[in-house]
Amino acid sequence: MALLNQPLQVSGQLGNLFEKLRQGQAPEKFNREFLKDLGFSSSNHHAFIPLLKGLGFLTEDGIPTLRYKEFLDGTKWKKVLAEAVKDAYSDIFVLKAKPDASDRKMIAGKIKTTYNVSENSADRSAGTFLALLALCDPAALASSGAHIEVKEASAPNPLPVQAVIKPADEALRHNSAGVGLHYNIQIHLPATKDVEVYNAIFKSLRTHLVE
Repeated sequence: MALLNQPLQVSGQLGNLFEKLRQGQAPEKFNREFLKDLGFSSSNHHAFIPLLKGLGFLTEDGIPTLRYKEFLDGTKWKKVLAEAVKDAYSDIFVLKAKPDASDRKMIAGKIKTTYNVSENSADRSAGTFLALLALCDPAALASSGAHIEVKEASAPNPLPVQAVIKPADEALRHNSAGVGLHYNIQIHLPATKDVEVYNAIFKSLRTHLVE
């Protein structure tokens, strides 16, 4: 789980910041001087740097990451930003799968209790999150991120899996060669309270694996 705590006094300028970043190339090192060159010379803008680090755009040394470079692609920057926000604020998405501006008090309360900060600081951090949210690709935010991993194994499966593939095991026992393949299917479910997400996952399983 993760919950980025980055209060900004200028969260309304985040759209301008990300637009400026996309207009150029990734610098060798992202520092205050580079921010100034982009036109963000106020001391309030300095907080953009730890925010970008928290989003995974920069290393702790200020070096642009692969995520930063992928963000520069004008065709998918909103998707990249959405993935960064989901990673940095996953605790919020556990509380509500589709948070919006009406949840500001809830978000601020979560930040306040997690970090023991003032109400004013927590509210600014909540404002930062909501400002980022407004820039993201809604479809990428709604994506569950669940996937199915299939592994081939030569050793016998654990009992719960054997029960699922019992018909295949019986067929093997009637095979004089006694040779066959076993498949261990692992399902990684997302952390969410949205029941519809799980319904969609298991419906897909029935369609592709059972029928």
